[in-house]
Order: sequence, then structure tokens, then C-alpha cells
Amino acid sequence: MPARVRAFSLHLGISVLLALAAIAVVFLLWYPAPLAEATGVTRIFLILLCVDVIVGPLFTLLVYKTGKKSLRLDLGVIITVQAIAFAYGIWTVFDGRPAWLVFNADRFDLVRVNEIDERAIAKAPEIYRTPSRSGPRWVYAQRPQDAEERQTLFFEATITGVDLAQRPQYYRPLEDAADMLRQKALSLEELTRFNPPEAVSKVRELHPHADAWLPLKSVSQSMVVLLHRSTAQVEAIVDLRPWSE
Repeated sequence: MPARVRAFSLHLGISVLLALAAIAVVFLLWYPAPLAEATGVTRIFLILLCVDVIVGPLFTLLVYKTGKKSLRLDLGVIITVQAIAFAYGIWTVFDGRPAWLVFNADRFDLVRVNEIDERAIAKAPEIYRTPSRSGPRWVYAQRPQDAEERQTLFFEATITGVDLAQRPQYYRPLEDAADMLRQKALSLEELTRFNPPEAVSKVRELHPHADAWLPLKSVSQSMVVLLHRSTAQVEAIVDLRPWSE
């Protein structure tokens, strides 16, 4: 086997291993199914990863020549650029990962790390000041009791788009909203208004304990949170539509 082909194969093999490790972390830890689809990260990340994995080894194949004086420099530049592109892609995905699944009035909001309003983070309970690195957590966003504070929140949400769900100072344990969850939960039969009946039936077979649901609003694709009404427990997030889109 020619030396340049061996160099290409080695570079490609290492790149593929790193890519597989990145895929496992991203889709099993940071974006557990079906949240990758809800945030729209799948297509973008896989394209970026494929380009990074393929282009680096191809450049190695092009520049590699035994005895070439600048070979080490050329390979060093290729590996450095590939590493920077890979690190940037991973950081972008990490910074945009789902941080909180927030019960907000009559729905859940998926809040990503880069959407969190940190202006009053010091007022938040300590447990809510730092998002998890091992998947999103469920919380309840409690509306402020003070009328002036509620008015300020309303105007800021209208002007900037930063609403209650993005503000950790209002987060409380989801259990605190059990009564409200029961009250707002919708019947599973209503899902057939927005989804094929066979899709709803399949989901009900997979999650037999679920008997209610609420919408999950997300940046790319809104989905459905299945609930057990009597216990106010979350059963699963499923890839069904909560409204007409």
C-alpha cells in the first residue's frame, strides 16, 4: 500500500472514531431523542461532522509525499484546522443543547443553554443556576406575585422575546405544579386532531401508563409531552404534533 494511502487511511480512521464519539455524546447525552429533532440539530451537526471528517483526510491524501520537505508543516496545518473546526462544531452544539424543560402556564417550553437569561441568575435557587451537562431537567416556572414585576416581565417578553421560561430565578420543582398540571392536561383523544390516528395509537401502545398530554414548544419542531394525570408525572416526550403547523 502506498505511503500516502496509509496516511489517508490512518487520518480517516482517527477522524471517524472521533466523529462516532461525538455522535454518541450529542445524541445520547445532550440531545436525547426526540429532542434532536425538536431543536433541528441533527441535519446541521451531521453535515458539519461529515465535512470535517472527509475534508481533513482528503487534504492529507493530496499533500502527502514521501520525502517532501514541508510535509510535517502541511500535515500540521491540516490537523490544526480540522481540530479547530471540529471543536467549534462541538462547542456550538454544546452551547445550544436543551437545558430545561419548563412547565409554563399551559405548556412546556424547551429552553436551550444559549437562550437562558442570566441577568438575575444570582436570584435563582442554586440548583437552577447551572444547566446540566447530561441532558435537560424538568422544572416549573412560577409567575411572580408582584403586579409590577409581572408587568415588567410582560413588556420584556413582548419586546425582547425573553419570557418567563428563560428566567431561572422563577424556576421551581415540577412537583410544585402538580395540581396545575392535572388541570391543564389534555385528553389523548385530542391528539388525533393534529396527527394520524395510527401514529397516536402506536404511541399509546408504547406508553400505556400515559393518559394525558401537554404541548412542548421548541425552536424547530414542537412535540408532545405525555403525562400520567393522577400522579402528574411525565411519561415521555413523543414526536407528535400538539397543534396544526
